[in-house]
Amino acid sequence: MKKWILAAAVVSALGVTSVQAKDWKVVRFGIEGAYPPFSWTEPNGELKGFDVDMANALCKELQVKCKIVAQDWDGIIPSLLARKYDAIIAAMSITEERKKKVDFTGKYALIPNKFVARKGTDIEFTKAGLEGVKVGVQRATTHDKYLTDNFGGSVSIVRYGSFDDAYLDLKAGRIATILGDASALEEGLLNKSGGDGYEFIGPALTDPQWFGDGFGIAVRKQDKDLTKQLDQAIKSLREKGVYQEIAAKYFAYDVYGQ
Repeated sequence: MKKWILAAAVVSALGVTSVQAKDWKVVRFGIEGAYPPFSWTEPNGELKGFDVDMANALCKELQVKCKIVAQDWDGIIPSLLARKYDAIIAAMSITEERKKKVDFTGKYALIPNKFVARKGTDIEFTKAGLEGVKVGVQRATTHDKYLTDNFGGSVSIVRYGSFDDAYLDLKAGRIATILGDASALEEGLLNKSGGDGYEFIGPALTDPQWFGDGFGIAVRKQDKDLTKQLDQAIKSLREKGVYQEIAAKYFAYDVYGQ
């Protein structure tokens, strides 16, 4: 009996080693497809954007086949854990809370977070100033958590599945302002037709306690070999200048940050 148990333990250990040493020939990336300029969905269903280009460049660097999977934000981590794809590249902030569920590569981008509102909007960003003010955020994001933790008892938080719905409510006057990362708000609202009627207001928010250490690629904890390979691939793309070429297509500033 003891020998059988020992043999089973050896087989189990070998199985774990086999999983950790997986020979990746295809890497499937989960991408939101509704967060320009990081990702958006064309009318024909094709995904485009910085995250899409980065995923393809990473696959090329790793010499693996790349598969892009569209996934709504609300289910993006659960679907990773359910093996719908192997990694998430979706402007996801590296936070302590998320690291309890998944592993992250080092950052591949760092963006400040801002409020946007109709020009002339006067809001004082204190508990008293935000009393009853309707602020739009994307549900289950760092922006949602920041408002909840700091102003939850005062501010009226309106949560959306995507920023597109939030923009519609802002334009209709149903909310006063939106909190999101500056590049997404710029691309999704300010640079669009009619966007000149809106502007950034209030502080630039970067506190790691809520906004993490930049955007990273999320991977299942058991796939540490893939995390390591992707992390090295990000560094290689930067060393070769490929990262900078991709970023220049979408950003007029250093999106990697310091």
